[in-house]
Amino acid sequence: PVTSASGRYVRLGTASMLSQPDGPFINVARLNLSKYASRPNLSKVLFEYLFHHENDIRSALELAALTTEACQFKDWWWKVQLGKCYYRLGLLRESEKQFKSALNMIDMVDTFLYLAKVYVRLDQPQKALEVFNKGIEVFPGESTLLTGIARIYEGINDLTNAVKHYKLVLHHDNTHVEAIACIATNHFYSDQPEIALRFFRRLLQMGVYNTQLFNNLGLCCFYAQQYDMTLSCFERALQLASDEEMDDVWYNLGHVALEENNLISNNATEGIGDMTVAYQCFKLALASNNNHAESYNNLGVLELRKANNEQARAFFQSAASLGSHMYEPHYNYSVLAEK
Repeated sequence: PVTSASGRYVRLGTASMLSQPDGPFINVARLNLSKYASRPNLSKVLFEYLFHHENDIRSALELAALTTEACQFKDWWWKVQLGKCYYRLGLLRESEKQFKSALNMIDMVDTFLYLAKVYVRLDQPQKALEVFNKGIEVFPGESTLLTGIARIYEGINDLTNAVKHYKLVLHHDNTHVEAIACIATNHFYSDQPEIALRFFRRLLQMGVYNTQLFNNLGLCCFYAQQYDMTLSCFERALQLASDEEMDDVWYNLGHVALEENNLISNNATEGIGDMTVAYQCFKLALASNNNHAESYNNLGVLELRKANNEQARAFFQSAASLGSHMYEPHYNYSVLAEK
């Protein structure tokens, strides 16, 4: 017969799953994971909660290991979850083993993506490409796998193959935002702003509406000599920009304002000739982000043109200290020192 004592034990067993008004939805510390491991449907939901909501990777890993053992290592889904947990914990080789084991059982797009991600983190891009190509053989035309290949090529600076694969992505999915944006960027830096403008306008027609898009539209309009649209696009970009994005918009506006002349730095060579407006734009970029090295460099160039050598030196030194990836401040500083 059911007694009060047995009822109390039942309540103790379910107390860990009872949510409190001001507490967590599930008290993870009180969970008996081995009990839930034997209940496949409930264990999957619990794992998703631990992994994605609570971000408790160790508990999720323990649950995945117990459930995999309960399934006699025959469930590919749990092997993938084990691999995800190992990846989050930095155990990349263990993660690799789990993803390979899952692929031996069944081919899934997500598993190919996760395995390639492991190789990318191990700094083995060629191995990642092999994984993606194997995935393409099983799932021809899968846009996520083609996008992964394009990203790898872009990362190793093989832009020809990157653009080739982004075009393949568009062949199978003509609304893929990343592929359209990357192809447009490649055309822009290949001195084809008119073609880049067509791709960016396509993004606008698709409903993409953000600071980056209007900033790029403004640059494309300017270099394609569509001056009537240039300032309108930049104005819209400024309206949409957050504090973190404002500096890049003002920096690009400074370029538009500069005259076409043989300045010292290639960063400040083209524009419509208003140095005062350009100076104010670069100052506003620094007001938004005081560590914007490119703006310091171009302000130094403008000060140098005004023969304010000490101010120019200070700007070049600031640019060199903040932008270790830039060569322009060092070159400009050397020219100033030669004077």
